[in-house]
Amino acid sequence: MDTTRNKRFILSGGGTGGHIFPAVAIAKELIHRYGDSTEILFVGAVGKMEMTKVPAAGFRIVGLPVEGLQRSLSLKNISVLIKALVSVFKARSIINNFKPDAVIGTGGYVSLPVCYMASRMQIPVILQEQNGFAGLTNKVVGSRASIVCTGFPAMDKFFPKGNWLFTGNPVRDVIVKTGQAVKNPEQKQELVQEAAKKWGLNPNSSSTLFITGGSLGARTINETILRNLTQLLTSNIQIIWQTGERFWNSHQLEIEAQIKQVHQQGITTPIYVSPFIDSMELAMAAADVIVSRAGAITLSEIAIIGTPAILVPSPNVTDDHQTKNASVFSNAHAASMIKDTDCKERLYTTICDLFIASDKRLEYKQNLQLLSKPNATVSIVDQIDQIINTTRHA
Repeated sequence: MDTTRNKRFILSGGGTGGHIFPAVAIAKELIHRYGDSTEILFVGAVGKMEMTKVPAAGFRIVGLPVEGLQRSLSLKNISVLIKALVSVFKARSIINNFKPDAVIGTGGYVSLPVCYMASRMQIPVILQEQNGFAGLTNKVVGSRASIVCTGFPAMDKFFPKGNWLFTGNPVRDVIVKTGQAVKNPEQKQELVQEAAKKWGLNPNSSSTLFITGGSLGARTINETILRNLTQLLTSNIQIIWQTGERFWNSHQLEIEAQIKQVHQQGITTPIYVSPFIDSMELAMAAADVIVSRAGAITLSEIAIIGTPAILVPSPNVTDDHQTKNASVFSNAHAASMIKDTDCKERLYTTICDLFIASDKRLEYKQNLQLLSKPNATVSIVDQIDQIINTTRHA
């Protein structure tokens, strides 16, 4: 390996923001580590969101014609396999031309031909697995990787023992800063005051509930909250509620009518409802309890900020990985978990019980610290650095 030239890295992962965001965060940390002359190339799937998101983040990307395999019997899988074969050869050409020091895969089917071919070409491969249940691509390539950096602990059943490391998931800098701030009582109170001013809340309340189903919303959670909205406000639980655009458009009048009716009864408990919350970290920090789906990055953010949570995993994801993610937190006594099918019957009582049980909230806070990895991105790049230096001196 030429030690005089600039460092070069290929990053591949996509299909969802959960694969794209960690790759971009790692790329930025690589530039921070090795300097602005570091050369970064992303490889994505033609027509997928990474082809616009990555350039928007300031990085160059090339596309492969790869597509995901249909889970059921389908003639389309014939064309999928042809495209996969074409993508493997194109990946080899990209790697040959770019000559990377290492290839980093963050999941999604596009990273399979890139990481597989890199391993065949004796180029170090580093994988980053966000979830508590390994995706198909990372399971296939895991045994060929130099190291797998995981977002969750206890991953021996998916990757060779000793060949994975619990680094945590890369998260936004603002989450890390907020996580540091909430540990200081004065800074925590400043965040609560800021949230109160921003969303019309009572800064002296100890019963603040933040509800989020992600930017798109979560219908089961939203419908359950709406059905129990009067009881929650009557119980003096103030609310920050991100509904998602679709639910807000279809239920805005009903939500506003119910809030108006509650206020006419003389109940003045504050509530802020919006299709989108633009300061998620502030809402998480100001809340005493969070109700959320169980996406990998969301759980990493909750762990860092340290707010007790009730997790309702989405059933509409590949391999039901949100349930696996939530189970890790639930089994560690760091959160409560409710199945989506049980949400309408159990969510309201679980919220009330958790606000009453201050000892359980304290237990969750303490155990969240064990799952918190605020320096995940740096840790991942540390592994990359160690691997390429070992390779260079081999």
